[in-house]
This record gives sequence, structure tokens and C-alpha cells, in this order.
Amino acid sequence: MLVRGTVVVDSTTVIADGAVVTDGSRIAAVGDAADLLERYPDHERRRYDVVMPGMVGAHVHSVQSLGRGVADDTALLEWLYEHVLPMEAAMGPEAMEVAATLGYLELIESGVTTCIDHLSVAHADRAFEAAGEVGIRGLLGKVLMDRDAPRGLREDADEALAESERLIRTYHGTHGDRLRYAVTPRFAVSCTEECLRGARALADEYGVRVHVHASENREEVTRVREETGMGNIEWLHEVGLTGEDCVLAHCVHTGERERALLAETGTHVVHCPSSNMKLASGVAPVSEYLDRGISVALGNDGPPCNNTLDPYTEMRQASLLAKVDALDPVALPASNVLEMATVNGARAAGFERVGELRGGWRADVVGLTTDLTRATPLHDVLSHLVFAAHGDDVRFTMVDGQVLYDDGEVTTVDAAAVRERANEFARTVVR
Repeated sequence: MLVRGTVVVDSTTVIADGAVVTDGSRIAAVGDAADLLERYPDHERRRYDVVMPGMVGAHVHSVQSLGRGVADDTALLEWLYEHVLPMEAAMGPEAMEVAATLGYLELIESGVTTCIDHLSVAHADRAFEAAGEVGIRGLLGKVLMDRDAPRGLREDADEALAESERLIRTYHGTHGDRLRYAVTPRFAVSCTEECLRGARALADEYGVRVHVHASENREEVTRVREETGMGNIEWLHEVGLTGEDCVLAHCVHTGERERALLAETGTHVVHCPSSNMKLASGVAPVSEYLDRGISVALGNDGPPCNNTLDPYTEMRQASLLAKVDALDPVALPASNVLEMATVNGARAAGFERVGELRGGWRADVVGLTTDLTRATPLHDVLSHLVFAAHGDDVRFTMVDGQVLYDDGEVTTVDAAAVRERANEFARTVVR
């Protein structure tokens, strides 16, 4: 397929009249449209106003999709323990599958081709099956909680790790290596030392990644310090959960030693600005992280604490929040934010040759319309993508060369039927 338009190759390179040619699951060529039209005359052709790399949602909770809007205006730990965790505990296997499918649909309809998904304690198989059916690229993991968990979610550490091992054996590297596994402790407050050290041992044994919440909220940080005498990141480092294979979501409240540890160990940070604002968690020091050489990706978190999985909204929020926090209008410019939302997220997920449009890279391609009042005039395409675009501007989403979303229609599953079932399950689960 040849996809033509203003091609955003990466966060700094734009081809005004360009094209991307795909061959199977890979990109065959990227360049000027006139040249590629001549070189590939027999390829199916598509044209969109903007063609860009697939976005990466580096921290999402697809299975929380049934709880969109049910716990607004609530503090984090109350939000988690009185609303979200009881909802997850009430979800059976069918509800979990429908919720995950709903989340993946929203992502691909919004131009997200890769996600790092923090699932729930139970029924992770159903989310993997949903991701495989929808066609999204993903790093998924069942949640580990062996303390401070409500009934229905707390597990024995050995049992939780054994189930994680089974899931690794079953799903890691499946669907043409499009789906991979991450060992996924929820956060330090809900996991014993045994569980956290076991997570590291399991990740090492199978060569998989680790995905965990960290230092999102002051109360969380205080509890970890009271129990361990350390900062949250210091404690995670002590039990082995830092390093290039570790993805830490949020990292809002960190001290000097913790920031140095993140940089020294190559740990990936995922910034979730909308969630952090909505739950009043604070402002993550993203510009400082980047200045230290820490790789920072971008995530939405879950629908109950964000209400949307739109990556374009998240890019805008990230840049504006950094500017107002620093009182500096040049803080976190559009190019940096786009890099966070694409190639940095792919690195966090451990997927190579994902996040930019280059020959030989994975054919994850998104096409958008700018035939909108909101896009008129369009002086700078990067500025438009970060500050004005919305997920519903997306008209085309391709993952590994497969078209998943085509001019308003999902091609792999019946989206209308999924929405109908989601509404039915949501009424039961939330009640």
C-alpha cells in the first residue's frame, strides 16, 4: 500500500508531499510522493492530509473502560480502593474481555497502534485474546497484588507469580511478536517485598519487561517511606525494579537520589498528565527527567481517571502543564512531546523499529484529516498535532501492515456490538 500526504517521519522531519510504502508488515520506503508513485505504480493508494507514525499509549488500563466517569472528583487512594478496585473485582471473564476490547477500539480509533496495558488481577487471558482479535500491538500484564487489596483481588504471591509465568508461556511473542508480556505489580503499597522480588526474578528468567506504578501520589510515597525508610523509587530499586526493562508510570514525587537512580539505571518513565491533574497528584518533573537523559513516554492512564484514551489530548496537556509549571513558554516543545508519544513509548515497550516512519521499520501508520475549521490555517503540522488535533481526526490506522481502522470503520471486530455489550456489562459491574 502507498499512503500519501504530508508525512511526519519523526519529531523533526516532515515531507510536505510525501508517501509511505508498505510491504507486508514492514515499511518498504518513505520519501517524496512523486518518486514513490513512479517506483510503486501497482500499489494500492490512499491519501490523507497528514500521515504519521502510530502513537504509543505507554500506560493505559483498558479493562477499566467500563468505569469511565464513575469516580470523578475523588482523591487517588479513595478513587482506587472505593471505586476502581471493587469494580475490577466484580468483573467476570466476559466483562473483562468486553472492557479490554472497548479500550483497544478507542485506542486504534484515536491513532494508537501500540499500548502498554496494566490489566487486572484476574482474567488476563481474555484481554490478550481481545488484543489479538482487534490487532493492536501491546505489552500486557496481569496485575500482582498480595496485600492491601479488596476481596476478589488479593492473591498469594507464589500463586500470582505462577499465573504470570503461565501467561508468559502462553502469550509472550504471539501474533507475529505483536503481543508481549510484562510482569505487572500494581504498586509498592499493594505488593509485599516477596512479591516485588519475585517479579524481578520472573522477568529475568523469561527476559520480559516490568510495568509498575510509582510515586504517583504523596500519600503513597509517605506510606512506602514509613514502611521501608526509603523513597518509592529507592525501594523499587532495592527490590530490583529499575533498569532498561522497567516501565514506571507517573513518577510525580521523586527526590534527587531517585531521579539520579532513574537516569543511572535507564529506567523508563511514563508521564500521564491528564490523570495527574484530575486526581490532583501533582506535576511530574518531565523537563528535568529529559535533561538528565531519562527516557519519558506518554500515557493516558485509565478511563475512570482521564475519561479518554485520546493521545493527542495527552500531548497537548503534557506541553501546557510543563509550561505553566516552569512559568516558561518554551518548556517541553511540540517536537519533544511528539517524540514522547511515539518512539519513546515504543522503547519503553521494548519494541524495536516502532515509532517512526522509516524503511524496514514496522508498518504502523496513521492518517489524519485536517479538513476542519480547527485546523485552518495550518502553518506548522507538528504544532497542529500537539496543540490542536484530536483523536477523532484519525481516519486510518495500520498495525504491522494490517489496516485496523479505515475511514470511520473498525475492520477487525464489530465495534457497534462491542459498545452495546459494554453498556450492558457496565450497568451490572458498576452497580
